[in-house]
Amino acid sequence: MIKRLFHHLIGTISVIFYFVNTVLWATPIIVLSVFKLIPLALWRRFISYLLDACATAWITVNNLNQRISSGTTWHVTGLEKLTREDWYLVIANHQSWVDILVLQRVFNRQIPFLKFFLKKELIYVPILGLTWWALDFPFMRRYSKSFLAKHPHLKGKDMETTRKACERFRFKPVSIMNFVEGTRFTNNKHSKQNSPFTHLLKPKAGGVAFVLSAMGSQLHKLIDVTIQYPHGIPTFWDFVSGKVKDIRVHIDVTPIKEIMDNGYYSDDYFDDPEVRARFQRWLNDRWHKKDELLTSFNATKKSL
Repeated sequence: MIKRLFHHLIGTISVIFYFVNTVLWATPIIVLSVFKLIPLALWRRFISYLLDACATAWITVNNLNQRISSGTTWHVTGLEKLTREDWYLVIANHQSWVDILVLQRVFNRQIPFLKFFLKKELIYVPILGLTWWALDFPFMRRYSKSFLAKHPHLKGKDMETTRKACERFRFKPVSIMNFVEGTRFTNNKHSKQNSPFTHLLKPKAGGVAFVLSAMGSQLHKLIDVTIQYPHGIPTFWDFVSGKVKDIRVHIDVTPIKEIMDNGYYSDDYFDDPEVRARFQRWLNDRWHKKDELLTSFNATKKSL
């Protein structure tokens, strides 16, 4: 009973700290986002660096909050291969909303600030849309096959628009994040998919291919992250209230050039079924290796 009350107290204080810290850093981000509306390239680039600094500081303070409140032991391998000067595509298995906090904790100040591709329509979300735009989150426009069948003259226009949106990253290192399973792992989803993997859902190649098509010439390396919670998949409340004892994170880095040179992917992905099948096989192979790694983690989790 006392232990439960202690966790509730820690969790409540931690959530309040997250909220206050978010408000503290959201304020300058929103203010700077207004200044970024001034259409001068050098000025916008300068403001972008200030905005990323604010976002990095926000995560840094969140991480301090975690260190004080959680008591989690972190087992991280592979960080020594990373720098803040490279352009990265980051993929990971997805089990919980805690995964995002884990990725922010592990990669903060190790690689450029993590960003996600967002649907074009989200730019119109009040306040958040402006914030995401200011932080250089790339907005993408995707046309469905049925839409293109009715408007064939727009074929390739969505990719052209996205590539243009990503031009700013030619001068500024970036890390683009993609959860390739498309959703969080649950036993029910795993069963419905009839997944060939023990600990993972089926990976979807389309999202990764879209990023490579839009930014392949700019990206330097692929970061493949394997996250494991040895004592069970936690909720956000479990994490902030100090109930998560251990977290394992393994980082594998592959040059994007190696993926291209070995023929796993090419710019014909969206037009050539053979290229799509080959790229999906490559991604499935990575997922099999990730599944084996998680199995080995589970075999040794009793030692944690």
